[in-house]
Amino acid sequence: MTTTLEGRRQSPVQQLLAALPDAGSLQKLAAPVVAIGVFLLLWQLLTLSPDATLPGPAKVVSETWGLIVDPFFRGSGTNQGLFWQIAASLQRVALGFSLAAAVGIVVGILIGANALIYSALDPLFQVLRTIPPLAWLPISLAAIQQSEPAAIFVIFITAIWPIIINTAVGVQQIPQDYNNVARVLQLSRPKYFFKVLLPAALPYIFTGLKIGVGLSWLAIVAAEMLIGGVGIGFFIWDAYNSAKVSEIVLALVYVGLVGLLLDKLVGFIGKLVAPTER
Repeated sequence: MTTTLEGRRQSPVQQLLAALPDAGSLQKLAAPVVAIGVFLLLWQLLTLSPDATLPGPAKVVSETWGLIVDPFFRGSGTNQGLFWQIAASLQRVALGFSLAAAVGIVVGILIGANALIYSALDPLFQVLRTIPPLAWLPISLAAIQQSEPAAIFVIFITAIWPIIINTAVGVQQIPQDYNNVARVLQLSRPKYFFKVLLPAALPYIFTGLKIGVGLSWLAIVAAEMLIGGVGIGFFIWDAYNSAKVSEIVLALVYVGLVGLLLDKLVGFIGKLVAPTER
């Protein structure tokens, strides 16, 4: 037995080699790095001309270095660091998206459980979901009369449709065998909801939530350009009015990264809650 264990014991060099990523993992890691490098190089080359209207990556970094190294800067009014600009936008998104998720999931379950109601409301939902976020802002300002609640409403009304539609489809896609077993076992309504309906619909619900959170981030950036105040959307608009193109480019990079993180966060939660998510 001792000889067998010693034979299986790896040397430090073997352990180090085993811990290193394989060729496939390195290739997956290198591919996006190379693609980003090529994109930045092409961008830089295309902006070398003195007549270029947009700055290259090197100029963007040099002109916005203060914003990059000091994102926690606190000034007066809207003169805030990028961390606080993004944090203000995320607060609005968190509130509007949470409301959309709560209402959208409940409504989606209710209409998904009734084929007649779904058939009646689906055309209306399909029309409303195609309305751009900014188109909702004037009517929300006219109805609410305050910019902050109006921005929250724009997030809510933009994000709710994919959540409702995907949740309803998830409820409709519950396998008939599940329903038959529930009838045989004579499950009560609460048990049917928690043991059958909700687990089966969760993958669809999280698909709607992923789409909704992306639309929420898109909506608030667009809405803040018009309502003003602290927020990454107004920061971009203010930079445009001040002809600070490098600050616009930097803000767009941050907007894209935050949007990616929000999408990955919802997806990660979905995998924890619904491991069978497709």
